[in-house]
Amino acid sequence: MPIPLLHSVLSWFLKKRIHQIELFLKYPNEVQGELLNKLVNQAKNTWFGKTHGFSSIKNYTQFAEQVPIATYEDLYPLIDRTRKGEQNLFWPSTIKWFAKSSGTTNAKSKFIPVSKEALNECHFKAGKDMLSLYFNNNPTSKLLQGKALRLGGSKSLYEENDTYFGDLSAIIIENLPLWAELVSTPNHRVSMMEEWETKIEAIISACVNEDVASLAGVPSWMLVLLQKIQAKTGKQNLLELWPNAEVYFHGGVNFNPYRNQYQQLFPSDHFKYYEIYNASEGFFGIQDQNNADELLLMLDYGIFYEFIPMDTFGTADQKVIRLTEVENGKSYAVILTTNAGLWRYQIGDTIRFTSTSPYRFKITGRTKHHINVFGEELVIENAETALADVCSKHQATMIDFTAGPVFMDGKTKGKHEWIIEFSNAPKDADHFAHDLDKRLQELNSDYEAKRYKDITLAPLTMHKGREKLFHDWLKDKNKLGGQNKIPRLSNSRDFLETLLAMNA
Repeated sequence: MPIPLLHSVLSWFLKKRIHQIELFLKYPNEVQGELLNKLVNQAKNTWFGKTHGFSSIKNYTQFAEQVPIATYEDLYPLIDRTRKGEQNLFWPSTIKWFAKSSGTTNAKSKFIPVSKEALNECHFKAGKDMLSLYFNNNPTSKLLQGKALRLGGSKSLYEENDTYFGDLSAIIIENLPLWAELVSTPNHRVSMMEEWETKIEAIISACVNEDVASLAGVPSWMLVLLQKIQAKTGKQNLLELWPNAEVYFHGGVNFNPYRNQYQQLFPSDHFKYYEIYNASEGFFGIQDQNNADELLLMLDYGIFYEFIPMDTFGTADQKVIRLTEVENGKSYAVILTTNAGLWRYQIGDTIRFTSTSPYRFKITGRTKHHINVFGEELVIENAETALADVCSKHQATMIDFTAGPVFMDGKTKGKHEWIIEFSNAPKDADHFAHDLDKRLQELNSDYEAKRYKDITLAPLTMHKGREKLFHDWLKDKNKLGGQNKIPRLSNSRDFLETLLAMNA
């Protein structure tokens, strides 16, 4: 089928989905209630369903009473048995795919089950919705007349006991429908290459002569690729290479610290940035407005949502609430029940709602991805916003960073210690560190209180990371690839000490 005709057919098909999205926008809580009943009924004859009395569950209250909140470690024995060949333990359909993830704060690998329902009704559906929402907001778009440059993880798929595991991106690419493969670059063979640095060169060779109209991938890794492409082609910016490029779909890390660098690569007010929120466990949110900084919670992907207010998280007063009870401006830990058999699963992410009609939100960080050694409760949202603001003020550009505590020792006050690798370093590092500390106080009242007159916390200290510091750390951990991320905040000094030693 000729590309213009393919574009017309696919864009018409994708726009039809908007009517279904409008249904859950109008009846969000009813859609979620029906979904929970469906999930419980589907799994009532599994080992998990029988153990927790799914046949007797008629409403949410009974579900919450009979099914406990679970971590990965709680579900691991059942996942491990499934990987060894047992089925119908926590989900009725055969589970043959597992997304391997090391997480951001734990080096131990996780194997997240990916059912055929999760692939079709969640991940693939979300990919189509991402385009549907974009076309709905940009009716004159010619996105599908060009190619989509995709940058996924670098891990191949591995077989074990008739099951397969690998990066989620590899699983998705392996199962993509033909139409999606036709409009993507690089091809399947290059996308599935395992060795990251070799793969980057192959992607460059594959895409420099294509008419790239859209891009998708984690900002930090995509930036590495795009800068290499710019250097190789000698272009002033990438719109000279790809004049029809119109949108970058991004997720995985906060985009704000990278925004200025992308705007230099694509210097046009018409080029758009659309954020998405997905993980190995599912696809959860999509930016549904041009030039927005919030995500629409997608409610009909086979995922039932619950939340724990962060002001009670991990305490004796911890409370789990439904979507109907969330409030704007508050941060919540996300709890998932999915169509891959994750029951009341604590994913470890935190979000803050900006609207409840419809349900829109911002990602605020991780339940374990913060610094709270001295009662300062510094979350990743504060750190990334402050760093982006101070980089802009000092005309600096950051590659990556990590931060952790310096513990009190006798009469020595505690403080935070940062390592930041810059591609364009600030002229005055001490002034930069001072402004970063000041901006953190403006953004976080708890940090400000602990910094008051240096009574509890001393000013932060900052180290400039050497060139390729974080790249070398990831390479040493065998974590080079599109889905691996730097642990940016931690309550321990483990990451800091390793990086400081590598930076010497």
